Amino acid sequence: MTPIRKTYQRFIKNTFLTKRFFVIWGIAVLFFILSFSFDFLFAFAKLVLILLIALSVIDFILVKVFENKVECRRITPHVLPLGDDVTITLQVKNNQNTLARMEVVDELPEEFQKRDFSFRFSLSPGEEKTLTYNVRPLTRGAYTFGNCNVFVSTLLGLIQHKIIFPIAIMTPVYPSSVQVKKHELLLFNKLHTFQGVKKMRKIGHSYEFEQIKNYTAGDDVRTINWKATGRRSQLMVNQFGDEKSQQIYSILDKSRAMDLPFNGLSLLDYAVNTTLVISNTAIHKDDKAGILTFNEKVGSFVKAGKNHGQLKIISETLYKEEESNLEANFELLYNAIIRLIKQRSLLILYTNFESYFTLERYLPILRKLNKSHLLLVVVFKNIEIEKYSYENATDTLDIYHKTIGKKFLSEKEMMVKELAKYGIQSVLTSPQELSTHTINKYLEFKAKGWI
Repeated sequence: MTPIRKTYQRFIKNTFLTKRFFVIWGIAVLFFILSFSFDFLFAFAKLVLILLIALSVIDFILVKVFENKVECRRITPHVLPLGDDVTITLQVKNNQNTLARMEVVDELPEEFQKRDFSFRFSLSPGEEKTLTYNVRPLTRGAYTFGNCNVFVSTLLGLIQHKIIFPIAIMTPVYPSSVQVKKHELLLFNKLHTFQGVKKMRKIGHSYEFEQIKNYTAGDDVRTINWKATGRRSQLMVNQFGDEKSQQIYSILDKSRAMDLPFNGLSLLDYAVNTTLVISNTAIHKDDKAGILTFNEKVGSFVKAGKNHGQLKIISETLYKEEESNLEANFELLYNAIIRLIKQRSLLILYTNFESYFTLERYLPILRKLNKSHLLLVVVFKNIEIEKYSYENATDTLDIYHKTIGKKFLSEKEMMVKELAKYGIQSVLTSPQELSTHTINKYLEFKAKGWI
């Protein structure tokens, strides 16, 4: 088959008859039917038939010319932020010297579940139109935007031709960088300076080396540097300063308890976005940020660091994390932390204790972790149950359901009190306010000198 024949067949395949075509030809057929009863209509019907054939051929030729006279391109970000609205731009231009009626159908990723998405408009000769629409990705992963299909017709509107622009592109959905930039303002907000909180200096020296200096009376003899002493023929000691660079680890539970959806995002997605925010905040405060994920087994581990590419490493690691259908193994988590995190660190545990009984099961492990590290446990509020529980009841069954809901909410508050009883820090928050409350706690710990 020759290339010209292939091109012609492709053109015919993508050419369609419009609704107007069938309506007008139906009217012409009606004239022929009526001419059986009214002879004078027969000549008029033949004239209409010839005119329609001529117009159809002309319209067919005109839409064929449009195939190489229309431009279309899509502008998308290199990365889509999880849970945030993103603007996608389409630019369509008419290079033909006649007016064109267009319908643009962009092939959106299947994750958005939009099947009737299109734009209808007209373009004058040489005119370019910019179309915008917003999308909100609710799951992490690779989103594929397909081709852009432009259906072109002339003012006659009898024939419509589909022009396919092969501009398919795969765009990854990463944890929200928009949230990161938004919460950077908290570092400079006077509301978060915690005025009145006294910063306590720890007794003893840290393990962060500053310099080697000459020994003076009163220096700790345990800090004598014997190698330097031998080279200089006089006593030299190591001088240590207060540790400024502490380790901040975000511990993410990927079990089924974190798969609950709120406003389109799961609890794990909220935790992922907050992890990126708190990691960025920690690096800005000269601390080291790292992550550890787990469910029924230990998942990803990123060693705490504060180098230039640390935030990108954390983001790419979180991009691949998915919820599991199994229960979390906290015993395995404890062993992993003991093995992987040697230095005392701030551990921010993102998990979802569904009941007070669940917390009691894991409380011994949390207490052991809190002995060697500073542990912050995130307790999620169920905002949908909270909203339902405080609405007016209509019948006895409704009263029963609302009572159970309030009991569930009171259990969350009991969890916070139980953790505080053993010296474990916690934050009770709704998923939407998770980032703000977690940053506040971190800055509070810094102000008190706990980390």
